[in-house]
This record gives sequence, C-alpha cells and structure tokens, in this order.
Amino acid sequence: MMLTVNGKDHDIEADPDTPLLWILRDVVEMVGTKYGCGIAQCGACTVHLDGQPIRSCSYRLGDINGEITTIEGLSSDQGLHAVQEAWINEQVTQCGYCQSGQIMSAVALLSAIPQPTDEDIDRAMSGNLCRCGTYPKIRAAIHSAAAKLARS
Repeated sequence: MMLTVNGKDHDIEADPDTPLLWILRDVVEMVGTKYGCGIAQCGACTVHLDGQPIRSCSYRLGDINGEITTIEGLSSDQGLHAVQEAWINEQVTQCGYCQSGQIMSAVALLSAIPQPTDEDIDRAMSGNLCRCGTYPKIRAAIHSAAAKLARS
C-alpha cells in the first residue's frame, strides 16, 4: 500500500488492520507522534489526514485514503510552524508528552478558524488531554500563533 506522509510516498507492506500510529512510528520512523491511550481519547497521537486532525491510534492503515501530516511535517521549509514557535515563546511544555498532539490540533483549529475565541479553542482542544495542566498556556499560545499568522 502506498502511504503519503509529510509529502513523501512510502510503500508500506503491513497488515491493513495495523493502526496508523504504529505504521508512522515503526515503519516510517516518524516518532514525534505519541502513543497515549490507544482508544482515541487522549489526543497524544493526533496527526492530520488531508488537513483534518485524526487520532492515529484508531485509524487502520487500510482505511487511510489521503495525505498524512505529522508533527515533523508541519513546516515545508523544516523551520518551525507559527504554532510551534508560540509553544516555545509561551513556555507551554512541561513534561511534553502530549504536545505533538496538542500542536497538531491547534494547527487544524487555526486552519479552520484563523481568529478563534477562547470558546473555539476550548472546544477544538477538548479531545487533547494534558496531565500537567498547561491549558491556560496552550490557549495563550494559540492566540499568539493566530496573531502571528494574521500578520504574515
């Protein structure tokens, strides 16, 4: 099966029932996507399928029809995406485990709603859990990234 990840085609020979998460981590070697719960409830494994956030632990390889973007592929020039920069500037990360999923959800939110309200952010990010409780910093970083993206 051909799988496009971060703009590159990969010929994958694996059971079509294999969760996308394990294909990304073990076959394609994109380890920024994390395993959290395995039941699509925590958001740590969030990637984009044709620009939409999905939980890669619950999508089977055989069900993928479209381009996958992981945290490693957010910026085409391999620099930092505005959301990643905002995460650093706002010092969001504590343990960091959930952050790639958080960032992927935030990028999808800003693609859909360029100037989100606090309520928009809370709604869009509600499926991403952070055991460290960095939610106020996450919200601040999303507002900061939205402002930067609006200027560019």
